[in-house]
Amino acid sequence: MASTRDDTLDFACELLRRPSVTPADEGCQELIAERLAAAGFSVEHLQFGEVSNLWARHGQGEPVFCFAGHTDVVPAGPRPDWQTDPFVPEIRDGVLYGRGAADMKCSLAAMVDAATAFVATHPRHRGSIAFLITSDEEGRAQDGTKRVMQWLAERGEKIDWCVIGEPSGKDRLGDTVRVGRRGSLSGILTVHGVPGHVAYPHMISNPIQAFAPVLTRLYAEPVDAGNEFFPPSSFQVVKLESIGDAVNSTPGTLSARFNFRYSTVWTHQRLSAHVEKLFRESGMNYTLDWHLSGEPFLTPPGPLTDAVSAAIASITGITPTLSTGGGTSDGRFIAPSGTHVVEFGAVNATIHKPNEQIPVADIGTMRAVYRDIIDRLLA
Repeated sequence: MASTRDDTLDFACELLRRPSVTPADEGCQELIAERLAAAGFSVEHLQFGEVSNLWARHGQGEPVFCFAGHTDVVPAGPRPDWQTDPFVPEIRDGVLYGRGAADMKCSLAAMVDAATAFVATHPRHRGSIAFLITSDEEGRAQDGTKRVMQWLAERGEKIDWCVIGEPSGKDRLGDTVRVGRRGSLSGILTVHGVPGHVAYPHMISNPIQAFAPVLTRLYAEPVDAGNEFFPPSSFQVVKLESIGDAVNSTPGTLSARFNFRYSTVWTHQRLSAHVEKLFRESGMNYTLDWHLSGEPFLTPPGPLTDAVSAAIASITGITPTLSTGGGTSDGRFIAPSGTHVVEFGAVNATIHKPNEQIPVADIGTMRAVYRDIIDRLLA
């Protein structure tokens, strides 16, 4: 029997009651697995370290359409900042409150109910429907989707199309769909100097003085102009620290951490080489380590973007903007396999904030959109 809107709301509330602060899952995936297994999905639980992952599939053929998402949430923060208990879902004036309401347990409930209703109506649908769920998206993101994709590759399984339920809406549900994300590359820099008395500048090498013109240049000169799909890449310093022994002594080292959010104009190898060239030209004595969170990805126009846009327009009356804005997501681990990835979910105005919320009506609307997407691709 097909799920109703109230069933999906109740399911979302069941998930919200689980305090699954990353990397904990707190049984959320068991609830999802029970629902999928009852609908005929094969279900596999994958534990990598302390991270819980779920891979479920209905059908054996191609193309493989996958819903992806995460059950982990960020910490709730100070309780007094919340008008409700963050892990006791509460509906007030047609709005559901709780940590994970928008990011992204309501999306998960809507996806699961859309998929189970579809296979009940189309048990011999073409291709396959899959779910890739992790509890490691909000944390280190090393033993979640990244590991599952490696596991799938080892088994020879491939995802053709993927919809991630990340909160994508700007002002209204359906106004924005993510069709790509910028890459994220962080640098951990130490500038080495020679400490000494400020009154004897000829006897010291101040690392602050050495780094200042380089930092000015990095902020003043655009990294690139972007392209037709991405805005210009950006540079930001997130930590800058030097500690001297006294107010009249210069420090021996300066530590900095910075980040580039970059477009498909660059690869991380070319971008890091570009930055290191600037550092060498400055004459600084430095050591530098890089951390890559993910390369940029872009899903071109095609069957997936057409189906998602048409489904949103059909259900909501909105023609979505196809965007590559925002931060990173687990799409960065899925897209490199050749999968076409888009992100569609709740309005993101309250994610990671106290009093995270979603209009109750949006849950049913998401479920209808997700169902329409599957119908267009696999019916």
